[in-house]
Amino acid sequence: MSQKEPFEDWGFTSSAESLNGRLAMIAFVTAILVEMLTGKGFLNFLRLI
Repeated sequence: MSQKEPFEDWGFTSSAESLNGRLAMIAFVTAILVEMLTGKGFLNFLRLI
């Protein structure tokens, strides 16, 4: 039986890419909703610009 190296499951795995895509979609929709509801861009809403 071979031992697993530490962090062997990290990196560009299909589950990591799926999670990354889902989080990106949630962030994009959130940014659009903030702009629609407040009339300000997302960065203006957060007072970053």
